[in-house]
Amino acid sequence: MRHNKKHGMKLGTDASHTKAMKRGLVCALFENDRIKTLEQRAKAIRGDVDRVITWAKKGDLASRRLAIAKIGNPDLVREVFEKASQGMWADRNGGYTRIMKLGPRKGDAAEVVIIELVTEAVKKKAPKSSVTKVAKKAAAPKAKEAEKVPEAVEEAAEETAEAAGETDGAAE
Repeated sequence: MRHNKKHGMKLGTDASHTKAMKRGLVCALFENDRIKTLEQRAKAIRGDVDRVITWAKKGDLASRRLAIAKIGNPDLVREVFEKASQGMWADRNGGYTRIMKLGPRKGDAAEVVIIELVTEAVKKKAPKSSVTKVAKKAAAPKAKEAEKVPEAVEEAAEETAEAAGETDGAAE
């Protein structure tokens, strides 16, 4: 049974301290675009950062108020909303953060990571329909070549048989 079980990561503290820690990390990430923290903390704030950026892309008053409630700093929310209105994440539908592992910390071997905001554009994939058309066109000449190959093999076999017959006659 899951009575009284809260969702999300506790991060080894009580609920109010976890909330304050996540709020501070989110603010630091938006201010600096990159922070160094522990892996579990980075994974815990990733959803909050993505949610705030999604609200910023939406750009209406209700979204701004939700972001202020989540972050707690109206000036920082204004900066994030301005970046979003300038098209910083316009081509991206999610995945606004990147986590890169640095390795274990010396004292307690806790995994240290860098979490940063992704700013580069999304690379678009080639459409699948053009790839299949090219493959079909390329397959047709190969089929013609495949028909020529057995004929060439038969001719080569005949030539070797004739050559073998001449050497057998010479050896006798």
